[in-house]
Amino acid sequence: MNDPSPIDPVRVRRARVARLASTAQRIGYAMFAVAVVAFFIGFFAGFTDAVVTLIVTMLITGSALLAPAIVAGYAVKAAEREDRENGR
Repeated sequence: MNDPSPIDPVRVRRARVARLASTAQRIGYAMFAVAVVAFFIGFFAGFTDAVVTLIVTMLITGSALLAPAIVAGYAVKAAEREDRENGR
């Protein structure tokens, strides 16, 4: 049978990038939440080496995930918007 809508490899790849960016954003924001909770635990119970290490690790790793994920997410949205405006 002839498929009326051929699969566009660019859109498939764009969808994969969007899913990866969304997942990375969720993980990055979750790491920031863990860092905030750990900060308040340390603030009220005392900052041990483990608490400080957890906070710093979560902030660095969360930032490393979030920065490219946010850029990729915006890039996918811009590409989709441009496709719609050009009638693709």
